[in-house]
Amino acid sequence: MPLELASCTFAYQRRTRPVLEDFTYELPRGLTILLGPNGAGKSTLLKIAASVLRPQTGTVSAHGMPAHSADFRRTVGWMPQNITAMTAHTAREQVAYVGWLKGMPRRQAWEASASALAQVELSDQANTKARRLSGGQLRRLGVAAALVHGARILLLDEPTAGMDPRQRRVFRDVLANLTGHVDILLSTHDVADLAEEAHHVTLLDAGHITYTGTTTGFLSHAPEGTAPGRAAEAAYNALSRTPASL
Repeated sequence: MPLELASCTFAYQRRTRPVLEDFTYELPRGLTILLGPNGAGKSTLLKIAASVLRPQTGTVSAHGMPAHSADFRRTVGWMPQNITAMTAHTAREQVAYVGWLKGMPRRQAWEASASALAQVELSDQANTKARRLSGGQLRRLGVAAALVHGARILLLDEPTAGMDPRQRRVFRDVLANLTGHVDILLSTHDVADLAEEAHHVTLLDAGHITYTGTTTGFLSHAPEGTAPGRAAEAAYNALSRTPASL
């Protein structure tokens, strides 16, 4: 497996209840959708997986490399929920700057920024000021910044939040083109983000996994007689401790 969390426990304060407790998870190959209601622990899981947070107990590794090692950080790319446009930078300059922050030489970061923008179909906006990008374009810029250093694993925290249906469709196409050489874990609380391109689904609720497996297997949990187009919501409700509104 590309990414593994083994027996991880994490609490934000010593005397508070852990968000994740003795938590073990293996990320499969391809595109995995991490579903769950707000407060389920999805962002915490992604931050631990990206080595942004360190668990009190347990271990995290990527392709056998331990978290907090230089090789781990080169392998794993993380996109937080909020992407901030650098006011004075173009799209390419912002991506290159992030590459430099991740330890790349300036020239290498500049060259890699063009490739990263091409991967998310933003080459035509390379010289546009980042502050002038649309919301959907800014999200894709965030993915490019996560990929610029050659990440093989991509962790995306609610990347489609605030996107309209057309922007979501474009974003899904971008992710579909990345799978094959990048393994992706994308968190969301919106079952509408479960597209046919997803290979796997993991459902997290109150810090516990209630389902992890193939998308087909997830959808098979929809009760018989579910209306067409509502299978994802119905399966979510059948498996989750916090049902979605149908």
